[in-house]
Amino acid sequence: MELGLKGKNALVCASSKGIGKGCARALASEGANVWLNGRDPNTLEATQREIEAIAKGDVASICCDITTESGRDKALSETPDLDILVNNAGGPPVGDFREWTLDDWRSALNNNMLTPIDLFQRVVDGMIERRFGRVINVTSSSVKAPIQHLDLSNGARSGLTGFFAGASRQVAPFNVTVNAILPGRFDTDRLRTSMTLAATEANESIEDLLEKGKQHIPARRFGSPDEFGALCAFLCSTHAGYITGQNILIDGGLVALSP
Repeated sequence: MELGLKGKNALVCASSKGIGKGCARALASEGANVWLNGRDPNTLEATQREIEAIAKGDVASICCDITTESGRDKALSETPDLDILVNNAGGPPVGDFREWTLDDWRSALNNNMLTPIDLFQRVVDGMIERRFGRVINVTSSSVKAPIQHLDLSNGARSGLTGFFAGASRQVAPFNVTVNAILPGRFDTDRLRTSMTLAATEANESIEDLLEKGKQHIPARRFGSPDEFGALCAFLCSTHAGYITGQNILIDGGLVALSP
């Protein structure tokens, strides 16, 4: 299927690895001009070389912390006439809600709510003027079913979801869509790092713990970044212009919702 993305300009935040990288790969393979973003210059450079090998458009990198105002200034100054914005950032830490200070909450809200809103506010008028825009917010399955000990994430991402529930409908008449993708467990470095720590604490092998983790998922496996990227690319396509304001789970059936 031709997705109609050739020549479209896309900024994919936090895309040097993981599901952000999966989104960048998918968009680049469909002919979009993709700007990668990350904080580690070496990882970012390696990812750019990898994606350039399969890209059908231009690929560039912006090394900055997108959760800072100066980082966003830099990113937007290097990405002209954005058609596609993929908001993505690492999640806040886990723990008991009693432990979180106001600074912890401010950090979570800045990274996972205010940063995506600020980027959206700064690019959406150009999208409206050109009568094409696709905004993807990478959030979490916890938006649909809050997860114990992920209170910072639950709060910040639910706030983001509430904001875009209204904003997405305000910009819909101009062929600008806004959707969120809610990942469950994906086979990424982040997952393996957290599982390695858990395995050490439980005195188990990482392989055994990963296998146990899969058994809780109806699909009996973790998702791949490329699967996530494929969904992202479709939602950015010309075929998805009638899909907006949605929060789409991609979790192998892990979250069971009431009918």
